[in-house]
Amino acid sequence: MVKIRLRRDGAKKAPYYTIVVADSRYPADGRFIEKVGTYNPMTEPAELKVDTEKVAEWIKKGAKPTETAAALIKKAGLEI
Repeated sequence: MVKIRLRRDGAKKAPYYTIVVADSRYPADGRFIEKVGTYNPMTEPAELKVDTEKVAEWIKKGAKPTETAAALIKKAGLEI
């Protein structure tokens, strides 16, 4: 199954997340199909960039976002 989920990047105690489309069998920080956004919770206010067109296209193809990814996508302005 294809999922839209967060991939953790960044240093220790300074997380930076990439929103990716990945097969659910791949490791959480491993291989992915496509990068569709970024999320940086360390800035004030938190920085969120999502390519809503790509996300909508993947959801139409059957990709399921995780709870956290769905909340961020909704915050970016795309209704799921």
